[in-house]
Amino acid sequence: MRYEDEDRESRNVEDRRGQRGPIFRFPMGRGIRPGGRGVRIPLGKGGVSLTTLLIIGGLLLLFGINPLDLLSQGDRNYPQVPQMPQSSPGAGRTTADRTSPLDIPGLPGGGGVAKTEGDMKQFLARVLADTEDVWHKVFRGINRQYREPKMVLFSGATRTACGVGVAAMGPFYCPIDQQIYIDLAFYDELKRRFDAPGDFAQAYVIAHEVGHHVQMQLGIADKVQQLKSGMDERSANALQVRMELQADCLAGVWANLNDQLKDRLQPGDVKEGLNAASQIGDDMMQRRVQGRVVPDAFTHGSSEQRVRWFRAGLNSGDIGVCDTFNATNL
Repeated sequence: MRYEDEDRESRNVEDRRGQRGPIFRFPMGRGIRPGGRGVRIPLGKGGVSLTTLLIIGGLLLLFGINPLDLLSQGDRNYPQVPQMPQSSPGAGRTTADRTSPLDIPGLPGGGGVAKTEGDMKQFLARVLADTEDVWHKVFRGINRQYREPKMVLFSGATRTACGVGVAAMGPFYCPIDQQIYIDLAFYDELKRRFDAPGDFAQAYVIAHEVGHHVQMQLGIADKVQQLKSGMDERSANALQVRMELQADCLAGVWANLNDQLKDRLQPGDVKEGLNAASQIGDDMMQRRVQGRVVPDAFTHGSSEQRVRWFRAGLNSGDIGVCDTFNATNL
């Protein structure tokens, strides 16, 4: 990705790395949630190793439990299926048009070709700043106000409003405090274990989590949670897949708009993003962890589905194409 020294860094980044971690318990059996009886795992300054945390995450997947299901959400009932709001006229152009597909005025364009060689924190702060600039303009185009999320960097484990977050969960969004959490060691795993290197792959991960924040701002997340509360596990998983694929699509929309408005993408970046979406599909993850695929346990979508929806948003730059909930073919 193309950044310069003068590019803005978001102020909404909290660095908790190096802080003493919490002590938390894993209750025994299915439906694991932070707290309650179980094995107490002290996470001191050194913390539990990433390998141990990945093993915990692998065991959860082995039993058909999504590690992100450790995070609780709200409880209000919404009978209707979530839908994306209509974007403004002019949506649906490709990046070749070099104009905003949402006809969003006021964002600076261009920039040089020099790539900033900052540390990961600086890079992610710039990516987060780009999401803020783009989504502020998108929300104005649909007569809404965008409230920026905070991104928390941590090591090993950290407290959240949704419970204790651990590195084994991977990056996640907590809808209660509306914050994104990431242990930067995840990017080493993304590169080494999942064969998904590259700065745009790293940006895609953040853009996906910001996509969940967009869903929260639009009221979609609450509606999904309430619909899931009345479903069996299989149906709830299927609905969650649609939720995750929509976040992938929104990440693609952001990448499209951000490139048109700020000329961020370089040759190979799109390939990195599509590869990352493919490598972290549920089918690929299950094969790695348990050697077999259990579609009923999918919570994020297959590799093919994740690539398809990320590409849909990337090619169109239009949030209107991201209606995964009413799509007949995922």
